[in-house]
Amino acid sequence: MNTKNDNQLSSNSPIQGNREHEKTICAISTPPGSGGIAVIRVSGYEAPGICDKIFRFGKDNEKLADKSGYSVHYGYITDKEKQEVDEVLVTVFRAPHSFTGEDVVEISCHGSVFIQQKILRLLIQKGCSLAKPGEFSMRAFRNGKMDLSQAEAIADLIASTNEASHRMAMNQIRGGFSAELKNLREKLLHFVSLVELELDFSEEEVEFADRTQLAALAGEIHERIRSLTDSFKIGNVLKTGIPVALVGETNVGKSTLLNLLLNEERAIVSDIHGTTRDSIEDLVNIEGITFRFIDTAGIRKTTDEIEKIGINLTYKKIEQSDIVLWIVDCTQVTEHIEWLTEKIAKRAQGKKIILVFNKIDKLADDEREVLDDLFKQFEGERIYISAKKRINTDNLTKALIHASQLERIKPDDVIVNNIRHYEALLLAQQDIQRVIEGIENRISGDFLSQDIRECMYHLGEITGQISNDEILASIFSKFCIGK
Repeated sequence: MNTKNDNQLSSNSPIQGNREHEKTICAISTPPGSGGIAVIRVSGYEAPGICDKIFRFGKDNEKLADKSGYSVHYGYITDKEKQEVDEVLVTVFRAPHSFTGEDVVEISCHGSVFIQQKILRLLIQKGCSLAKPGEFSMRAFRNGKMDLSQAEAIADLIASTNEASHRMAMNQIRGGFSAELKNLREKLLHFVSLVELELDFSEEEVEFADRTQLAALAGEIHERIRSLTDSFKIGNVLKTGIPVALVGETNVGKSTLLNLLLNEERAIVSDIHGTTRDSIEDLVNIEGITFRFIDTAGIRKTTDEIEKIGINLTYKKIEQSDIVLWIVDCTQVTEHIEWLTEKIAKRAQGKKIILVFNKIDKLADDEREVLDDLFKQFEGERIYISAKKRINTDNLTKALIHASQLERIKPDDVIVNNIRHYEALLLAQQDIQRVIEGIENRISGDFLSQDIRECMYHLGEITGQISNDEILASIFSKFCIGK
């Protein structure tokens, strides 16, 4: 175990203030390709001066270097022969009131790829360097404009594809997660200071840190960290989609239902049994929640070796899913229902199972009672639909939303969705568990202090209070250029 002292805890903290020695960087910040407009961002101490070399005001002979922050100026980009390249608007931001904390100039030009590249080349010729992936966000972090978890949330915000993932990213950017971790570290710092003060008076056997209060705090922090690590499962599915397996016997309408949910002919529909032999996956957004639907091979007793492989894959998909839609053709309930129940139920333990009776348009009311009796042992939710006739399918989508449990997430709930954060929290949880056990076993203050600082260290890794250049380079290299 490594011991982290006060110097190590602060040696790599974000650097405040303007870093005038750094080069001025530029990049196209809008998506690649042509469009109505494009934005080229320039950041650094020399940003206004360099832009003055290629920008001419529309009327007066003025300079961007003389302009205040939060100001927008109309004019022209000109090349070295003073020929006009484009008519643009230029926005000036002054340090430290900018995204990066440096002087920033943003050039809004027409979205021609030729114009974008021409302006970029002119900036580089006049002294700019082309920004690396994530370099603007890296500077924002180093200049104290945001911590590391907030910077990573920017990438999540850009990649968000639904309301839930957008809300989660916005909460992290606003600092909800960071504030939580800061609060935990401050409480630990208070106690570790008292414990270490005791070491200076070891001969007098003075106790400054009340062990009962410290045990209560350690228990509280352990529970909160456990809650954060548990939220990773939800956070991960918010990013990748909630996996939903469509399972059942052959020819019960799984592929028809998948096509209905996706609103496209994604899977082959046929009266021939065993048509689907591999799994088909696709994403669909339902009321702001992304579901990853998986159409699987029908489960039945077969001697076909290829079909057996598909059925075994179905079993794996059940185990990997969060929600299982067990689809039953209510007009042809087979004698294999008990065998099928065993095959599905043992692999779907702990998952949300929704029993979907399909082809209800062909079933008489008295036959429905018989159907209910056959499945009286099933305690899960039941939905009666016709995928082909689109009957009651809105009830199915409501059941899916309810089964996701995401509707229970409050706007301010802190959800962990980053594997780096998750791993650091697991280590912090182990550290605080050792503190709890140490207090129970009445170990000496120097060992308690070491475990508390280990916990503080791993919490600080998440926000960037503890970091190194190699880790930072790895994180920001995954960002897009221009951000």
